[in-house]
Amino acid sequence: MTSDVAKIDGDTPTMRLLALLEVIAEKDQFFTLQGLVEETGLPKPTLHRMLQQLEAAGMLQRDGDSRHYGTGMRLRRLAETLLMNNTVHGARHGVLSRLVEEIGESCNITALSGNEVLYLDRVETSAPLRFYLHPGSRVPVHASASGKLFLAQMPPAQRKRLLAHVTLERFTPNTRADVEALEHEIERVRRDGYAFDDEEFLPGLLCIAVLVPGSKGRSNLGIAVQAPTMRLTPERAREFLPALQRAAEAIAAIDAEAAPGNSASA
Repeated sequence: MTSDVAKIDGDTPTMRLLALLEVIAEKDQFFTLQGLVEETGLPKPTLHRMLQQLEAAGMLQRDGDSRHYGTGMRLRRLAETLLMNNTVHGARHGVLSRLVEEIGESCNITALSGNEVLYLDRVETSAPLRFYLHPGSRVPVHASASGKLFLAQMPPAQRKRLLAHVTLERFTPNTRADVEALEHEIERVRRDGYAFDDEEFLPGLLCIAVLVPGSKGRSNLGIAVQAPTMRLTPERAREFLPALQRAAEAIAAIDAEAAPGNSASA
């Protein structure tokens, strides 16, 4: 409890609200006022007032029973905008451009946003036949190579909770549109360390993806190659894995250098 109380500090009410948001951002499920009181040790009236302020600002929203809180749309959009426009974006984009030059196919960087995969950045191939998906595009988590990687690293309870509220729409005959089939695929992804989208979202599109290594063992960044199936087969895609993994390591190094407290970023 002591460490959580220490997090909710600051010289002004605004800084204390930001500190509370940092605690809330670490949660992977809905939470209650009483739960936060027990977790932080702060007085209930104080926390209630802070939650009201964050809810009024659109940073938090209440669940249907009005007792449970979750992140609000404004906070999620803020997080996505930061991911797309932060100061390391240019360096990441350079890694992505070099990867496209090396393998000759379109590549993208992705992040998990709710129950969808968000395209943070993308560099297109110069080949005349390609699928155009611009930064800011969203694809369903269950029909995405990156999405399967994000699902595979979740604890089973967290993954079950997310999938329980997702419509597993069948976009093509290859889409895994039931939980059992998806879980079987997730087990393979966890074992192999990479994932395919083999015409599961768009007919004629193949994708292979790996995670960007995270500093705490989990990652919310993926890097992927996409190409028409007439140019790319699963066997050929596996040959791109060393290049993908080098790019993922390079992006991880960029993010580590830009992390707060790193003397190299000062």
